Amino acid sequence: MTATAPRLGTALTRLLLVTAALLGTLLAGAAPASAHAALTGSDPRDGAVVATAPKDVNLTFSEQVAMSADSIRVLDPAGKRVDTGEIRDLCSGSVVRYGVGLRSGLPEGTYTVAWQTVSADSHPIAGAFTFSIGAPSQTSVALPDREPGGGLVGTLYGIARYLSYAGFTVLVGGGAFVLACWPRGAGVRPVQRFVVRGWLTLTAATLVMLLLRNPYTGSGELADAFDLGGLKSVLETKTGAALISRLMLLGAAALFVAVLFGTYTRRTDEKEKKDLTFGLAIGGTVVAAGIAGTWALAEHASTGLQPGIAMPVDILHLLAVAAWLGGLTTLLVALYRAPGIERAAVERFSKVAFGSVVVLAATGFYQSWRQVGSWSALTGTAYGQLLLVKIGLVAVLVGIAWMSRQWTRRLAAPAEGETADDAEADEADEPVEADGPVEADGPVESAEAVDEEQAAEDVEQATETVDPERAAQLARQRAAVAIARKKRDRDADPERTGLRRSVLTEAVVAAVLLAVTTVLTSTEPGRTEEEAGGSSSVSGSTAVPERPVDIRLPFDTGGVDGKGTVRLSLDPGRTGANALHLYVDRPNGRPLDVPEIKVAFTLKEKDVGPLPVLPDRIQTGHWSASGVQIPMPGTWQIQVTVRTSDIDQTTIDKNVKIG
Repeated sequence: MTATAPRLGTALTRLLLVTAALLGTLLAGAAPASAHAALTGSDPRDGAVVATAPKDVNLTFSEQVAMSADSIRVLDPAGKRVDTGEIRDLCSGSVVRYGVGLRSGLPEGTYTVAWQTVSADSHPIAGAFTFSIGAPSQTSVALPDREPGGGLVGTLYGIARYLSYAGFTVLVGGGAFVLACWPRGAGVRPVQRFVVRGWLTLTAATLVMLLLRNPYTGSGELADAFDLGGLKSVLETKTGAALISRLMLLGAAALFVAVLFGTYTRRTDEKEKKDLTFGLAIGGTVVAAGIAGTWALAEHASTGLQPGIAMPVDILHLLAVAAWLGGLTTLLVALYRAPGIERAAVERFSKVAFGSVVVLAATGFYQSWRQVGSWSALTGTAYGQLLLVKIGLVAVLVGIAWMSRQWTRRLAAPAEGETADDAEADEADEPVEADGPVEADGPVESAEAVDEEQAAEDVEQATETVDPERAAQLARQRAAVAIARKKRDRDADPERTGLRRSVLTEAVVAAVLLAVTTVLTSTEPGRTEEEAGGSSSVSGSTAVPERPVDIRLPFDTGGVDGKGTVRLSLDPGRTGANALHLYVDRPNGRPLDVPEIKVAFTLKEKDVGPLPVLPDRIQTGHWSASGVQIPMPGTWQIQVTVRTSDIDQTTIDKNVKIG
């Protein structure tokens, strides 16, 4: 039995269903968009009880953030706002600090500080904490459960972000495939439609992201997408400027597509066509790099370590992804909808794909080092774990690509008794523009069912009876038969069938890889998470110069309610007297009341300690101790012993540099 490749509709439907399912799994299973910046300290501290009302509230962040008039709100026990609404910039050197003044004459009670802002890499962050004046009191303030960037708006924004990457990949990769590998493909209607749909997808996704940006970073209400005031404020931000720039560049991309699939296909003079190819290649590269730059200038590459190097590297990375994966999906369309693609075109794309993989490896290694920075962050943070998944998918994709390369070599080998020139001539003579079987006028049978010899006899008979209309109809039937037979011959070619299937498998893995990359771009980098004290690892050293010590220590005693996290804060985190606060949380983030918690400080290099500290219980999940003495600077080991029952307890530790 002759093996035939699957039909395009079935294959692409399968690809889209798999992509949608996996994308939904990734978006549903991923945490709401974390950010590059993190709150590292506040004055007053979370849970602090102060004797007199402070004049202001100050917040310290790990990275630069964008503040607005409502970014910091202070609410009294009744929920009434008591701050002045004037945000003050207190940044100095590498310290990122902002404050808001408080009204005078505040009575005793518990006050809530709610803050929300946008980090330098475009992701929203928010949080809240309480402090008390005189003594703690009841408060009617209800803090929202919605995470910043979450909910329906966050899901829609994430889908639009994925579609924008997919559209960019198809637009740039498809155009590059036609220019560099298969110039004759510019006249193939399925390829034209595929690239144009990439442009439409990227344009629509960019417009959706622009509209959703205000509720995504603010209220989270979908109706606010049409708030003109909010849209105006978005346009004044770095991300808004990047999205507008992308739309302008997409106008230039539309001109590129129009010339590629219009003027370029009509050029017959070799010199003119060569000059036009050169111009399209230069112009297309500039426009593609500009569109890629709108991501690099607004997201992770634009902030943190070495942004001057990271941004051009990120642009190269995106262009290499588009050339490889976009070219791959265009090849898939060509293999199914235009069986006459030249063997040389497949070979040329194989070389382009290999070069793209080399660029991806080099730029990906640098990006991984920059965003992760340590083995503990690679294995102990959400970003690092997603990166490992991405690396695994790339390895699988390269393995499948190697199989496709073997099929390409077998496909490129001329059949027995046929020269390479003959094979190319046969390919070039095929009617690649056909988008399915040619149909005759009137109610005729399927082309596959019509007998060619009978059609020829009918044509002769119609000619003898001088029936031009019937002769023309039967001639079209004969042409349909010829095209259908040639397609059946192609489908029966085992090399071509094998190549189709391997490329289809590559495309499925590539779609999943793109989904993982989308989630990765909205996840807090592992290096930042560790520096902010958010790493899941409990080993290694953390330097905290000129700011309080804030660390997280996950624990598991093995008993009932034995899992959770200890958040430890040591203020001011220097030698001398310090205020110690401990917060014990369940895995879902809610406070966990434990029977006992103890802390000890040890400076091993000076043989000092352990210095025990027995904190007092303030409220559920909150323990505190004042006047904790750190006698000298150095790398101190902080040991925390948590007891969750009469018999279940564990000790966790972390090394922290205290100046």
